[in-house]
Amino acid sequence: MSLRCLIVDDEPLAHGVIMEYAKDIPFINIVGSCYRATAALDFLSKQPVDLIFLDIRMPKLNGLDFLKTLAHKPLVVITSAYEEYALAGFDLAVCDYLLKPFRLDRFIKAVNRALELHNLQRQKAKPASIEKPAQKNKGQIAIKVDKKHILIKLDEIQYLESLGNYVKVWKNGDFLLTPRTLASFEDQVSADFVRIHKSFILNKKYVDYLEGGTIVLKNGQEVPVGKNYKRTIKQLLDIAD
Repeated sequence: MSLRCLIVDDEPLAHGVIMEYAKDIPFINIVGSCYRATAALDFLSKQPVDLIFLDIRMPKLNGLDFLKTLAHKPLVVITSAYEEYALAGFDLAVCDYLLKPFRLDRFIKAVNRALELHNLQRQKAKPASIEKPAQKNKGQIAIKVDKKHILIKLDEIQYLESLGNYVKVWKNGDFLLTPRTLASFEDQVSADFVRIHKSFILNKKYVDYLEGGTIVLKNGQEVPVGKNYKRTIKQLLDIAD
């Protein structure tokens, strides 16, 4: 299994770094390089890809606006020198955000995550099994993980993170991946849970503090706050205090 990858960046140096790193990763297959987002649109009309390494600040059409034009988005890893676009990137469901300059180990972590999600998307799952409501029983919820159904106490869930048609159920600093959408959880979790982002539902009892556009949990994990959820966050902190 390999990922067909496209580099979209207006800096030749950035292309060189990604190409050099890709040589050490057997499942990364660079099939194209574009120096403008407009050129990438033309490339994608002729050849599909699995993953795009995408810069943000580019002439004529920036990376985020480019993503919004795509009817069928491949997986995307943002590669940018500007951290202020991170929340906007995750609002568009990118799978990772690499802040330039990034090292090989951080690049490997990003592409491993992309490969994991790509493999999950390729699994043949019946739509009914993806959207089938989980059963809740005395503060518990049932989720499907691989071929098993697991009961989890709602109080143990720190937060839920959307990955397309999959959700990461975070507990004890680790996660279980289940083939469901985030929306399918909303009617099943308790009042302690609140949506703080397009891709995140948070258990209020694990909140420590808010810093900038990020909520920090009591175990040190960080969860982004969506720009449209500021009022919710204020209410959340009032309750948490």
